[in-house]
Amino acid sequence: MTYCLGIINHFGIVMAADSRTNAGVDYISAYKKLFDLSLPGERVIIICSSGNLSITQGVLNRLNRDIQNQEEINLHTLPNMHDVARYIGNKSREMQDLDRSWLEKDKIDFSCNFLLGGQIKGEEAQLFLIYPQGNFIQATTETPFLQIGETKYGKPILDRTITYDTPLEDVAKCALLSIDSTMKSNISVGPPINIIMYKADSFKIRHTLQLRLGDPYLAKIRKLWEESVRQAFEAMPNIEWQQEVTESTDDILID
Repeated sequence: MTYCLGIINHFGIVMAADSRTNAGVDYISAYKKLFDLSLPGERVIIICSSGNLSITQGVLNRLNRDIQNQEEINLHTLPNMHDVARYIGNKSREMQDLDRSWLEKDKIDFSCNFLLGGQIKGEEAQLFLIYPQGNFIQATTETPFLQIGETKYGKPILDRTITYDTPLEDVAKCALLSIDSTMKSNISVGPPINIIMYKADSFKIRHTLQLRLGDPYLAKIRKLWEESVRQAFEAMPNIEWQQEVTESTDDILID
């Protein structure tokens, strides 16, 4: 399992992902799931992946190969982000179909999801979630974040904190806290954490960060967040019960 998220607003895009792909008593592995396939100065393309590792790696390999081979259609030639999302969805379907019969034979889940964020000159920054079937949805002002993988533990802080007007630095902090909250509750999500912050209309990624296990900043924000949550909990007023039930002899049943 994994956890990746993308957040978009007036100021730009933040995308973040953990790196854990398997977790068990005696086996833990990690692979990067956040990729920068941008063409600086012309377009920014950021991709997160979750799901079957062989399929997602195959899709990323084909995307890179099309760029390197200067194919007529690739991430750097498509005219808009909508077409980029469709192109990635098609590549995902192709890879799944290539190994489908053998994977289904052994009852292996080969589905995968992708987050696509970025901006092409002439358009506004955009964020998409691409499903295993190749179709996709787009983030909106009402729903400014999208998640893939183990989403439930990191969603509450996003619901309560993020708006379309939140400063981008605060969005980045919220993304890290969302992943940290997920790691706290689910062993299948873990570091290194990779995060990218892209400022709209800059057409170049200037802010990247990788946080490994034991990183001082990651430990600091976890400690501060846990202390703040505990203080907020302790400050909550007591429940005002409607009535207090007291036991009487009339309420006691005797055999």
